[in-house]
Amino acid sequence: MTYETIAGLAKTGGLIYFVVLFAVVLAFVLWPRNAEKFREAANIPLKED
Repeated sequence: MTYETIAGLAKTGGLIYFVVLFAVVLAFVLWPRNAEKFREAANIPLKED
C-alpha cells in the first residue's frame, strides 16, 4: 500500500465518520422529546436571579 492509498482511505473514512456524527447530533437536537430541554436552556439568560 502506498501513502496515497492510505491517505485516500483515511480521507474517505473521516468523511463518513463526520457525516454519521453530524446526522446523529442533528437527530438528537430535532427529536421531539428533547425540545423542552432545549427550550429551557434557551431561556436561561432571560431568567432573573
